Amino acid sequence: MKNSINAVEIWGGLECTINRVNDSYFDQLEYAGHYTRDEDIGMISSLGIKTLRYPVLWERHQPEVDTDIDWSGTEMKLHQIRQSGMEVIAGLVHHGSGPRHVNFFDGSFEKGLADYARLVAEKFPWIHYYTPVNEPLTTARFCGLYGHWYPHHCDELSFYKILLSECKAIVMAMQAIREINSSAELIQTDDLGKCYSTPLLQYQAEYENERRWLSYELICGSLTPDHLMWKRLVKVGIHPEELYYFQSNNCRPAIAGFNYYITSERYLDENIYKYDRQFHGGNGIHTYSDIEAVRVPLSVENGPKLLIREAWERLGIPIAITECHLYSTRDEQMRWFCQMLDTAVALRKEGIDVRAVTAWAILGLYGWNRLVTQPWGDYEAGIFNVTGGQVRPTALAAMIKMLAGGLPFQHPVLETEGWWQRRIRLLSTCSDHFTDETEERESACQPLLILDESGTFTKAMGKICGDRNIRWISMDTRDMAPEYASYELEIKRLNPWAVLHSPVDFTNPALHEQKLAALAGLCGELDIRFLLWLSNEDFDAHENILAANPHALILYASSHPEQSFHLLHEALNMLLDETTGVHYMESGTILERASI
Repeated sequence: MKNSINAVEIWGGLECTINRVNDSYFDQLEYAGHYTRDEDIGMISSLGIKTLRYPVLWERHQPEVDTDIDWSGTEMKLHQIRQSGMEVIAGLVHHGSGPRHVNFFDGSFEKGLADYARLVAEKFPWIHYYTPVNEPLTTARFCGLYGHWYPHHCDELSFYKILLSECKAIVMAMQAIREINSSAELIQTDDLGKCYSTPLLQYQAEYENERRWLSYELICGSLTPDHLMWKRLVKVGIHPEELYYFQSNNCRPAIAGFNYYITSERYLDENIYKYDRQFHGGNGIHTYSDIEAVRVPLSVENGPKLLIREAWERLGIPIAITECHLYSTRDEQMRWFCQMLDTAVALRKEGIDVRAVTAWAILGLYGWNRLVTQPWGDYEAGIFNVTGGQVRPTALAAMIKMLAGGLPFQHPVLETEGWWQRRIRLLSTCSDHFTDETEERESACQPLLILDESGTFTKAMGKICGDRNIRWISMDTRDMAPEYASYELEIKRLNPWAVLHSPVDFTNPALHEQKLAALAGLCGELDIRFLLWLSNEDFDAHENILAANPHALILYASSHPEQSFHLLHEALNMLLDETTGVHYMESGTILERASI
């Protein structure tokens, strides 16, 4: 985990939450099939990352108090990681509340995790970096303040008791680990957020902006009696001796990890009529809406650069972005990661010690659109897509591999803004107040070329590209001669990065196959991605096309794909992923649902 003064490393991590809802435990990596697949670690190591956040989770290995731990599966995977040259950051609890035999309120969680941590250190003495509890503040909010996860409490005292239990468990776990490995270091993580508000609710925003540092200040032992949050905790019922514990048992992290998401910054507004009911809430004094700050036109500085700078000024600890992931289409995921990396590089040049950005959810994740309150849930692809049980690289894999190797990565979709930088981000009730004249600028990047025999497909595909801010142009193929030369002239003139051909009417098979084979071959020669839609009725029509260009992507659909935006979104994802060969797509069984 070495850093030169100008280098920002690329780390990786698996979304590995095992959380409890009532009496059920939901295991992300079980859903992803990771435990039973042998090739995952090899695929991850092929990315070139040197540090991997990897779970050795308490709930999985010691679900009962007298469990005879079976380390074999984890031991094999950790051995593969070590052999590949990747450094491990071992996570012991990830949004969990521990096994059934412990709880947050009687000291059993802290003692139990410390005992388990010692067993992990004894079994794997070579592991140097640990995250005993991931995101303690966020987990405490979800378990104790909002009631989403076990023990489903919804009061401030429970929230703080759970947070103190988690932070004490972190300290005790590191003490136990260091009895075995005295040089072991703590890589702590938590959400990096901030609240903004109307003038009326400024007091609530200021409180939440102070509270966001609490897990770090407890662990570091820097929370003192004159501190606002000390007084708040004592006022709601926390005994001062519980807080004094951290002053004599502090555990300063080697790196302060922050997980930044598009939803991490919030806006509080008492004008609840402007927002859907799902955003309504309050604090007992005022009723207000709590919405994503990205959805409103803020007039003050915001964003990850500001928040990381604030974290550095507050804590003075080397920083890493320990989770970077966006639930959206592939192009938006690419833009999001590159923006975070650019932010980290810029801050490092300012003198802020930002060490790394972590490509999170390497195998994707499940159910976070419902805050993991139900089993399974919607799947979000990460660096790899594991739907169907196979591990398939997405467009992010090639990008991460280049960036991790210290090489620049370029793609036309990275030359346009992400949705969070455009008017599309705003709620309809807020868009009239948007005055940024620099956004929505026209891009001169390489286009996606849509070839169509009618305007229907172009209209549908053009809307998809417009929503995703992918520059596109179209051409009517009926006006083109079948000869190779006519295609060559136009495509070289237009210089697209990809060609997407609308569904073909095979009323004249010989003529169409000649034209399509010529087009596919030309795209192959010019290193242009090529996608062709065919009807399920036209089986075997693809053979000559693949012979002309083995890297072509051919999609069969039973109905008109322009009638399903989900199909068009997924086709564009597959094109960006550089998927090749023949694939059969149905609107009800799409490989992955895209989300704007």
